Amino acid sequence: MADMGHYSLWAVFNALELGSPTSVEPMLSHTCEFKDGIAFQVNNDFSFPTACIVRFKYPASGKRPAVDLVWYDGGMRPPTPPELEIDNKELPIEGMMFVGSKGKVLAGFFLEDPRLIPERRMRKHPVTTGPARQRDQEGVIPAGMRQWIAAVRGGPQSPSSFLNAGPISEAVNLYAVALRTGKKLLYDGESRKITTPAEANKYLSREYRKGWDPLSI
Repeated sequence: MADMGHYSLWAVFNALELGSPTSVEPMLSHTCEFKDGIAFQVNNDFSFPTACIVRFKYPASGKRPAVDLVWYDGGMRPPTPPELEIDNKELPIEGMMFVGSKGKVLAGFFLEDPRLIPERRMRKHPVTTGPARQRDQEGVIPAGMRQWIAAVRGGPQSPSSFLNAGPISEAVNLYAVALRTGKKLLYDGESRKITTPAEANKYLSREYRKGWDPLSI
């Protein structure tokens, strides 16, 4: 999630104006070993699990209702929605699915090829390739890169600046903490503290090593 999540979820956080989650619930795989013919679970506090599902809950804000954000990793996927079964298709290996009150939208990791399902719903909404995508394919500098170059040259901050990256970075860090503890986290965004389990707060910071001592030559 710290890699592809930052790319794919950026538009989601901006469009839905997601702030801090109220809870983060992990469901993760575990590793077993055998000793004297008896299986035992390995205590894993050093690496990410082979596969996981992590559910974030975001409270309602303004006119937007509450939002559940679910991340699937390591080959885990949600059940195939009935809308895809109508088309006799399965979910792609990777991508995004937006579940709304009136339907579902599938898209790639970078929000490419967004489409309503089942396919018949797209007949009323033809999609054309926009000028920006055509220019990118022709080798012209993409819009995001142009914004970054302009910011470096003293122009306005890029939309992807650290000032806008707070909520999604917070989610990624809480994702890692939830997997490390293996427990559901209840989070207070205002104080930036995990209320339950309180001992998980130790993973939100670290004891930094002391500075280097000068060497005598």
